[in-house]
Amino acid sequence: MKTLATLEPLTTRLLEIRRIQSAASVLSWDQETYMPAGGGAARAEQIATLEGLAHEKLVSPEVEKLLTEWIDPSSGQATDTWDEPSRSLLRETWRDFSRAKKLPSDFVIRLSRECSLAQQTWVTAREENRFSKFLPSLKTILELKRDEARYLGYRDSPYDALLDTYEPGATVAQLTPLFAQLRARLVPLLQRVQASTVTIDDSCLHQSFDQTKQLEFGRLVLVAMGYDFERGRLDLSAHPFTTSFHPTDVRVTTRVFEKDLPSCLFSCIHEGGHGLYDQGLDPRFYGSPLGESVSLGFHESQSRLWENCIGRSRAFWQCFYPILQHTFPQQLNAVSLDQFYAAINRAAPSLIRVEADELTYNLHIMLRVEIEQALIEGRAEPEDLPGLWNEKMQSYLGIVPERDADGVLQDVHWSMGAFGYFPTYTLGNLYSVQFFEQAKQEISQLEENVAAGHLIPLRQWLEQKIHRWGRMFTPDHLARRVTGNGVSPEPFLRYLETKYSELYRL
Repeated sequence: MKTLATLEPLTTRLLEIRRIQSAASVLSWDQETYMPAGGGAARAEQIATLEGLAHEKLVSPEVEKLLTEWIDPSSGQATDTWDEPSRSLLRETWRDFSRAKKLPSDFVIRLSRECSLAQQTWVTAREENRFSKFLPSLKTILELKRDEARYLGYRDSPYDALLDTYEPGATVAQLTPLFAQLRARLVPLLQRVQASTVTIDDSCLHQSFDQTKQLEFGRLVLVAMGYDFERGRLDLSAHPFTTSFHPTDVRVTTRVFEKDLPSCLFSCIHEGGHGLYDQGLDPRFYGSPLGESVSLGFHESQSRLWENCIGRSRAFWQCFYPILQHTFPQQLNAVSLDQFYAAINRAAPSLIRVEADELTYNLHIMLRVEIEQALIEGRAEPEDLPGLWNEKMQSYLGIVPERDADGVLQDVHWSMGAFGYFPTYTLGNLYSVQFFEQAKQEISQLEENVAAGHLIPLRQWLEQKIHRWGRMFTPDHLARRVTGNGVSPEPFLRYLETKYSELYRL
């Protein structure tokens, strides 16, 4: 049986490509955190050059020759007797190669350059509340993404080609009924919550909280989760994100508002979940698909599990609330644990996706998915977005933003060219509860450990069950290995219905 050692000529080339991509990621991280505003144009060229070089190396005749020796191009499967890691590496490398081969190098360079410039324009447009400033960049990105879908090819919708980038195998045909099942129970549940006689006061979360102390508390929680600051950083950015250059260098960001305690707190926990996944990948496989996350739906499941199943649980705050009270005694000493728990779980339609409660969050995702699918399919154009956004906000959540900065300009994704990314947030929510329910079955006294502040057993379970495997398995296969089932809305819906029935006495 052949092993990974046989594939060394291929993995050596893949490692070189990944190092180039990591260098580009360092430049992108710096662009979002410390780069001076005047460096934008030069930075776009630097990143585009590296991305173009990585693409050319991946689709090179040398890589193609090696792959076709070991892969049946018609099936994408290994042609000889290999061990399981080798078969997986070949399968996933062929997938990456086949997709990349369809994209001309000059297109890849242009797309990278335009996305880098568009992100910088988006930051300014959002700060100035000027959608018109971002519109030309958005038009350019949209045309390029439509071109990308055409290059990649698709059977039913061009949106499928882009969605497959982030969640391999996912399609509009698969997601549409899944989202419909969610909508059918989320909307009535929200209506019942709104009709409840229970009123939850969350004003305790919107007092004046020292921003430095907020960051210190966020760091404390990250350490408790097992995020390794010898291999990571916590910085500030306009939109919280996680970037990994290697399992030994994984960086998370947050943002801090003086009168919005949950923003920094939960973005630290959320991005920490992403960071733990990247730190938990096996460094021996860095450079190959076995050293990469299986999908963004899985990646999001880790952040949402930590943010919601843990971070918004009563057990978590039994340990951490006294510490938070000690950090902010004037603001919180008169606020009981029950009051605080209810406040951080209050359900109400809101404008900002990343600050939405668990009940309304997926409604934010659905409206974005509908909009970007319409854009890619040519049923909507960029000029339509402010009106279309507000119309769907009214339909889904019953509220309309007064400013585009709180509406169509709030997310960085379209400036990055990340069309097809948003569905993975909802998939991540569904997976998160499935994984957490399984963890409770397999980790002895998990909730008691959480209540005592012992979070490492959960991190270790997630690393063993999910992180360390990389792309060894497909998303569906890995989900079934962990839980016995593929992705399903039922556990998530039960979790929400139980939680909000208790909070609102439904």
